[in-house]
Amino acid sequence: MCRIGAIKSLNYIHPSMALQLMQSQQKGHDNSGFAMVMQNLGGIFRQYKKLPTLSMACTDAGIKIAEDILHEIGFLRVMQWAPEVNNQPGLDINAMPNYVFETFDYPRAYRNADQKEKEELLLNTRLKLRAALEPNEEGFAYSFWPDVITLKEIGDPRDIGTYFNLWEPNKRFTAKVITAQCRQNTNYDIVRYAAHPFHLQGYTALANGENTFYLKNKEFQQGLHRGYIGFESDSQCFLYTLHYVHRELGWPLSYYKHVVTPLPFEEIDQREDQKQLLGIRQSLAHLEINGPNTIIGMLPNNTLFTCCDAKKLRPVVIGRDESTVVISSEVCGINEILPNRNWETDIYPNEREVVVIDDKLEVQRWKQ
Repeated sequence: MCRIGAIKSLNYIHPSMALQLMQSQQKGHDNSGFAMVMQNLGGIFRQYKKLPTLSMACTDAGIKIAEDILHEIGFLRVMQWAPEVNNQPGLDINAMPNYVFETFDYPRAYRNADQKEKEELLLNTRLKLRAALEPNEEGFAYSFWPDVITLKEIGDPRDIGTYFNLWEPNKRFTAKVITAQCRQNTNYDIVRYAAHPFHLQGYTALANGENTFYLKNKEFQQGLHRGYIGFESDSQCFLYTLHYVHRELGWPLSYYKHVVTPLPFEEIDQREDQKQLLGIRQSLAHLEINGPNTIIGMLPNNTLFTCCDAKKLRPVVIGRDESTVVISSEVCGINEILPNRNWETDIYPNEREVVVIDDKLEVQRWKQ
């Protein structure tokens, strides 16, 4: 079973908090990997918030392939950071030769472009990098987006933290939001792209559980958007539906829950918004999900949320103190990093609500 977590803080926090959050849930995962997405970056990336950062793991040849593509398009590198690794003997990690985190200025032709044009360019570039690196497994381009860093690795999460020197906090590598999971994709082939969290154009999603409507979702989504690719994990469908509903259709976040776990028809008939809800069921039926799962999602404006399947078959809990909100599969994870909080205010979401945390850390509970 997967274990997932998210930390959102008013202060910049280090990935060691995410490792501690997941480490306390060790009995609930299989030590096959660790992945995280950091958003609203601090440290050495703080001054580059409006410029895109490429997160990539690759071979030496992969670096050359990526550099040629980025140069041809016209991107200009303004900052590069490579983590100092601790490659001590005995670590359980399937490491790549290089980990690249590079921030770029936009091509000259796009300097005065509107935000939409820039965002489409970044997506097209990441897809081009992925396509070029995939054939010979020369690398993995996880994200290419402003104020976002992604790291995914195969192995024991403790050893992965040791390898990247992430157990000791520092002020150079921080963010205000970190989502993480401690498990590789063991339902299918182990592929780095399949590790949660997944990121697309500022949207992030990760899940604990299964999506038994995976094939139905996949077949429908493949025709909706060029960015809906890979499908190495059934949980990628959760991200693509979030992106489609909120960005492509422009609907409020509250409708995401109605798409993935629609109300029964007898309940819809009693609602004032029955016309809209029936329209969703008729037009987006292929985006409904099924099976036991809990979803954690992140919007481009740093809104964090969580929701469950229609039967609440996977656990999730939310705890907070004055400066930090944590979402976790198990309460022991929150106990580890927020031991002095008021435990009586912990929230255990039910199957018919979305719990939303805004940038002021205000927690809202939206009834479906």
